[in-house]
Amino acid sequence: MSVGLLAVVDDILSAALKASAKTAGVVIDDAAVTPQYVQGLSPARELPVVWRIARGSLLNKFLIIIPLALLLSAFAPWVLPYLLIVGGTYLCFEGAEKVMEWFGFHHAAEETEVRDEKKLVSGAVRTDLILSTEIMLISLASLDPDLGIWMTLAALVVIGLGMTAIVYGAVALLVKIDDVGLHLMVKEAPAARALGARIVRSMPVVFKVISVVGTVAMLWVGGHLVIANLAETIWHAPYDLLHAVTDAVDAAGPVIVWLADTAVSAVLGFVLGIVVVGIVLGVARLLKRKAPVGTAH
Repeated sequence: MSVGLLAVVDDILSAALKASAKTAGVVIDDAAVTPQYVQGLSPARELPVVWRIARGSLLNKFLIIIPLALLLSAFAPWVLPYLLIVGGTYLCFEGAEKVMEWFGFHHAAEETEVRDEKKLVSGAVRTDLILSTEIMLISLASLDPDLGIWMTLAALVVIGLGMTAIVYGAVALLVKIDDVGLHLMVKEAPAARALGARIVRSMPVVFKVISVVGTVAMLWVGGHLVIANLAETIWHAPYDLLHAVTDAVDAAGPVIVWLADTAVSAVLGFVLGIVVVGIVLGVARLLKRKAPVGTAH
């Protein structure tokens, strides 16, 4: 019995490892995006907020994504591309908002919202829902259909737990590494103090780079989701453009092809995101104008 159980566990782990290997790019994006949500918090609140986001990510995966993905893949697989288009559009919207902030555009309430933990966590969990959806759907598509429902479910559970641990373990390390620097700065050894000082001085730059990478990742992943799933449903032109660009640089090698694919996806994602930002702002202003005069203070 134990040998049979070990064989089943080995099959599950092997299937999960092979399927999760194809999600590496999205996992990196997730780890790059999340640290943005803890910037501006006091050091004492960083790890608790990361844990709250990680807990929300697990709930996303196990209460929403995995059950819905299994049900839809069994009974309504045609719905999945449309869900991914909606999710990709939301990522493009968030990414475009971040780019606009780089150029000085801020919402009026942003100064009071940036330190609101509840809003930070809810925003991070919403973004995680989309990234986790892509991770789990790519994994589901990569699993052998002959595994059966229970083996498939077990493999997805392993992937969900493993990816959450990797992403939020990396995020926790990133947000607390400056504390390591501060700890080294009080050591007696001059080399340790110098290393600690360099770590502390470098962290603002590190987080700036992470913020930029995370924003580009939102646009890239969101744009790619929209392009790929539009091609499967109603509109092939964006995918044809992407394919034409990657074909043109194919001779330069896989790295250049990947960079071209990423750049085109990010640019198209930004264009879509700007359009959605404009629609959202226009609707918000229209609703504000229609609000009763007596509600103004």
